[in-house]
Amino acid sequence: MSKEHDLTATLKWTGNQGTGTSSYRAYTRDWTLQSEGKPAIACSNDPLLGGNAGLYNPEDMLIAALSSCHMLWFLHLASDAGIVVHSYEDTPIGRGESLPDGTGRFISAELRPNIGLAPNSDTALADEVHSRIHNHCFIARSVNFPISINVTYFDVT
Repeated sequence: MSKEHDLTATLKWTGNQGTGTSSYRAYTRDWTLQSEGKPAIACSNDPLLGGNAGLYNPEDMLIAALSSCHMLWFLHLASDAGIVVHSYEDTPIGRGESLPDGTGRFISAELRPNIGLAPNSDTALADEVHSRIHNHCFIARSVNFPISINVTYFDVT
């Protein structure tokens, strides 16, 4: 039997510059994101949509969530499989499309982890671990676009 649980956050729009949304350019697309007991994160809209390029936007956070979830499951399953991981870094890419009517969506994501393993590690087994992660990752199981994995390994001595 499944168990449901709630995930919460508080979003607060901070872009009112005195006249609210009286016109499209009268406000910024900035807000803060916070969850109880955690520091606030300053956010904005995608720069293509008038947002602040120096702040995280929802698209940044989605690709980061996919990458983070994959990493955490890899570390867990690799440990279970006896694979010793010494470092993990990812530079994921989310591919989006924007339509003429202004709507958009993610059409794919590529995770590109660069993983440092103990010398003589079984990289075929590590690849097999990667292939199982999307059966576990809450985020990957929740999106409707393909996610590919292009991993590289190196020995850590």
